[in-house]
Amino acid sequence: MFSIVVISHAAAVPNEAAIIQQLFAEGLEVFHLRKPEGDEQSVRQLIEAIPAKYHNRIAMHGFFHLMNEYNIHRLHFREEHRQETSKEEMVQLKNKGYTLSTSVHDLPTLQRLTSLFSYAFFSPVFDSISKQQYKGFADDDFYLREEQKPISVIALGGVDAGNIQSTMAMNFDGVALLGAIWKEPANAVENFKLCKQHVQTY
Repeated sequence: MFSIVVISHAAAVPNEAAIIQQLFAEGLEVFHLRKPEGDEQSVRQLIEAIPAKYHNRIAMHGFFHLMNEYNIHRLHFREEHRQETSKEEMVQLKNKGYTLSTSVHDLPTLQRLTSLFSYAFFSPVFDSISKQQYKGFADDDFYLREEQKPISVIALGGVDAGNIQSTMAMNFDGVALLGAIWKEPANAVENFKLCKQHVQTY
């Protein structure tokens, strides 16, 4: 089953909670809440504005102390965060019922990941939509072999409706949408539906 996840914009977006709620209503499986430009108060307000029935679909990229409060059980490790965390700590989190994910930027690192993680973001696949200087690594011949995937691998970076089928042909297990959703917040839900449609017709 090919997954589509959405990552939040780094900064606040008008009507953000309403857009996220609409995305969930359209079948969004997991929403990654990543707010490097936000403070605790703004992150708290955003979570509270999302109906509690969707909180189990939120993955946190920071402000982890809020997770218990809002019954959130998905935790994302940035590369540095993963390197600073002991295997024992990760095992404890896993045993407590947390779903762990992480980010990688090269194949050797990806292949060293263990099944403590449910999936990994692998980026940047294509030239980034949101960060002009991020150039993608995938050419037309790129293919992720099964033996290179110790866990599910989610393509991140420049993914939109125009190239989502290419990521399927490259043997990714899913995609993470960021710029495709937040570059035009007014069209966020339509763009998400378009991506879903392309996956279903592949």
